[in-house]
Amino acid sequence: MWCAAARSFHIPAIDVCALRIRAPLAVGVGCLSLAGANIRRAARSPAFASVSISTGASAGIKEAVQTDKAPAALGPYSQAIKANNMLFVSGVLGLIPETGKFVSDSVEDQTEQVLKNMGEILKASGAGYSSVVKTTIMLADLKDFKKVNEIYAKYFPAPAPARSTYQVAALPMDARIEIECIAALTQ
Repeated sequence: MWCAAARSFHIPAIDVCALRIRAPLAVGVGCLSLAGANIRRAARSPAFASVSISTGASAGIKEAVQTDKAPAALGPYSQAIKANNMLFVSGVLGLIPETGKFVSDSVEDQTEQVLKNMGEILKASGAGYSSVVKTTIMLADLKDFKKVNEIYAKYFPAPAPARSTYQVAALPMDARIEIECIAALTQ
């Protein structure tokens, strides 16, 4: 049971009053709610306590970024989210914003369009390609890696963002490429 596993971790006592902050304080004893399901402590196990402290300065602050100059989201998600001076751009496809159709079937054309669309989302948030710190590229075929790199390098000169590239089983709308990114925003 979860409570028995929790007993194996030593959690030092803290003096909450010594923290000298004005913050919401939540304390729970004996049960935990996780994804809508209650996990209760076993009758034979000792009670446990959990303390959560939040300064409230950045708790729950996020802002959706939306621009008509990039394709609309294909589902219940935002084009991008601003939070804590960071921008999290959802996966972008090589769709023409006005038509919602792919620019072409070629990975080169789709890559170019993906990066243009991403640029519009970055611009709408007050960022640019130079603000990007991490990208994730998903390819329908890893054999397209070299072609994608040639186009990608034009948008992200040195020092290029950190990056991961994967071949995936499928992409939305049978896309050849999808790219998501994280950018650092200036205050």
